[in-house]
Amino acid sequence: MPFFRGLRPPQAFVRRNLSSFAQLRSIRARDAPLDIHPEVEDALAHNKPVVALETALVTHGLPFPSSLEVPLALEEIVRSTGSIPATIGIIGGRVKVGLERDELERLADYKKVKPAKVSRRDIAAAIAVEADGGTTCSATMIFAALAGIKVFVTGGLGGVHRGGETSMDVSADLHELTRCPVGLVSSGVKSILDIKRTLEYLETLGVPVLSYGDSREFPAFFSRSLECGQPGFSSPGSIPFTDGVYNVDTQWQLGMQNGALIAVPIPEEHEAVGELIQKFVNQAVLESEENGISKSGKDATPWLLNRIAELSGGLSLSSNIALLKNTALIGGQIAVHYQKLINESFHDSGDHFLSHALSHGKKPTPSPLGHFPDHKNADLHQPSASVVVIGSAAVDITAQELPNTNAALAVHSTAPGHIRVSLGGVGRNIAEASHRVMQAKYPALSSVLLAPVGYDGLGHILVDEMTQFGMRTDGLVRTDKQTAVCNMVLDSNGTLVGGVADMSIMESVNLDEIIPHLQKHSPSIVALDGNLPTTTLEALVHHCNQRAIPVLFEPTSTIKSTTILPAILTALNAQESNDEGKASDQAPIAYCTPNLLELTQIYETAQSDLFDLMNHPSWWYVINDLNLGSAFRMDLEQLARRPVSDHSGVKGDLNFLLEEGIAQKAVHLLPFFQHLVIKCGEQGVLIAMRIASEDAAASGWAKLRSNPHQRYIVAHGNHKEIVVLQHIPSLPVESLVNVTGAGDSFVGALLAAIAHDRNVLYHPKSLHDAVLTAQKAATLSLQSHYAVSPLLSSLGR
Repeated sequence: MPFFRGLRPPQAFVRRNLSSFAQLRSIRARDAPLDIHPEVEDALAHNKPVVALETALVTHGLPFPSSLEVPLALEEIVRSTGSIPATIGIIGGRVKVGLERDELERLADYKKVKPAKVSRRDIAAAIAVEADGGTTCSATMIFAALAGIKVFVTGGLGGVHRGGETSMDVSADLHELTRCPVGLVSSGVKSILDIKRTLEYLETLGVPVLSYGDSREFPAFFSRSLECGQPGFSSPGSIPFTDGVYNVDTQWQLGMQNGALIAVPIPEEHEAVGELIQKFVNQAVLESEENGISKSGKDATPWLLNRIAELSGGLSLSSNIALLKNTALIGGQIAVHYQKLINESFHDSGDHFLSHALSHGKKPTPSPLGHFPDHKNADLHQPSASVVVIGSAAVDITAQELPNTNAALAVHSTAPGHIRVSLGGVGRNIAEASHRVMQAKYPALSSVLLAPVGYDGLGHILVDEMTQFGMRTDGLVRTDKQTAVCNMVLDSNGTLVGGVADMSIMESVNLDEIIPHLQKHSPSIVALDGNLPTTTLEALVHHCNQRAIPVLFEPTSTIKSTTILPAILTALNAQESNDEGKASDQAPIAYCTPNLLELTQIYETAQSDLFDLMNHPSWWYVINDLNLGSAFRMDLEQLARRPVSDHSGVKGDLNFLLEEGIAQKAVHLLPFFQHLVIKCGEQGVLIAMRIASEDAAASGWAKLRSNPHQRYIVAHGNHKEIVVLQHIPSLPVESLVNVTGAGDSFVGALLAAIAHDRNVLYHPKSLHDAVLTAQKAATLSLQSHYAVSPLLSSLGR
């Protein structure tokens, strides 16, 4: 029976999670060679069940192709339970918590240098020489514990070798169970070991050993309860299937940092050959003692396993694979049950992290996170960034009612629900998205965010979280103002009920601090968000135009979308040509990424009496030179008849381009914005751009004519410039979780592509690829609780 079942301090889960977070943050702050796969990172962040898997099995435990096929099958079995697999190994001297298929293939089917077998003692050496390595149980437990993974599945645990009472040959796996709070699920210990002495040693170490099922018989690896016809060995206790997670969790609630062994017997259908295989095990052990292999250390186990496979004619291999698959299934079920238990506890406990976060400007009280450091001097020696994003960085606090909450009863009162604290701010979201996409596709590039951040608790959270993501923080400008914060209240369906956004810190942006930061870099492009004050935008656009640095403007919202217009008017006046009748080939703003409402707002305000930009001489010069006549109109009418998407079942056409004047508005704004990338929601993306004469000849559009069937229109101007309209359909979204950062993720991914190739939009294929990647980024964020999904780090892999 489970014991201490009711012992559950409300904050236990929060303390444990924050402790793991603090430890992992500390490791990353030291630039440790540890990479957590985005899928695993996302699962851990959203409290989803995760199961760790080892790779010594891949490098030293199974022959090829089983060494690849089996770990892939184990991952699929784990997924079938609702858990996320995290196969752990070392690739090129970097610890990987979660492997891509090509990385597994690299370990399984090595071509040149055989991967090392990495236990605790070998970790530093393998990393130092940038080796590949398969992690043993002990090393896998270490990295699982660092990442906060609570369940680890393997075949057989290491233990006391036969004759270990004199040779002192004891696996490091046993001691690691005393240091890592991980539940290790296996079919007992390896059959070549001394099971009795291993259990006695685990008792000495204080490691809980539990047999899975109704019996307390400890499995003998290839058999369920007997070893060569002799009575088996008993565990101190048994666990009635997934209920046993209470047992394991209780010791962690009490602050005990050891792990636990959960021994799962081999499936019954494979037990019949167990006694026969055990005879071959005994023969192989005897041979190893005679030929000296038993004294060769870590090479002994692979030799013995290979010899047993030879003697059994492959029976041991098939049984070994069967028990591996069985432990993966049971381990995945245990992880799901454990996470459900923890999540229920967490939802009842409140969030201590939130209360700490809201201590604006006050000295924080001691917490499991410890004192926040002053990051003022961090990242002083970073290289020049390829992309500079200037805008807002904020903390988002989202409150959502529980399902089936009676809305009428919640009026003028509180309602039960969940509260999430995450990072936001348009500029910060864009910077994170570009950072993650660069990690995946363009690792030689980097981005930096220039944004004001307070010295308060929220400011510390921003810096710490950005550091954890691997983002640069050397562009953050610290101020005595309160860090930007956005509080949103959602109903049980996820619909926004209301909220308050305090972005007043943006009014304190000091150009004397921003410009020197900008001057330190030689960016390929600078992105500005609409939260910046008008005067700041004007100065930054002038600074970039003077240095021929392309500017991207993200309008942010309908209200803020027009804040760029004074900067455009000033720039047009400044760049007005000395030669009469000739306008500049380059617009003041290189890129703008509005949605349909923002595009209309910009257009209407630009032609209003307030700015009257469409009576500016430069506007007339450009529009006249584009020479768009009846042919362009006819092409546009054909394009408007195309369906929104070529996929069957998607309704609607592109007639909104004409009916709502979207195409006309976009073309009329080209004198101000060289490239308009218009986010049309479910109707896809429309690119409207003016390719200057100096770039036109070398572009992929130079020899093309309009092809509405392929969703593009090409027009050639009087002075060799080219106008292009290209429509790209939207991608399907399987489930909608969060809409706050999808557009920013799109822009960040596009920025990364432009930084990699400034002419990326000037060739049809590269344009399509860049927009498709940006759409994938937006889709991933729509399905994430984060504004920017961590899965962006895997785009393109």
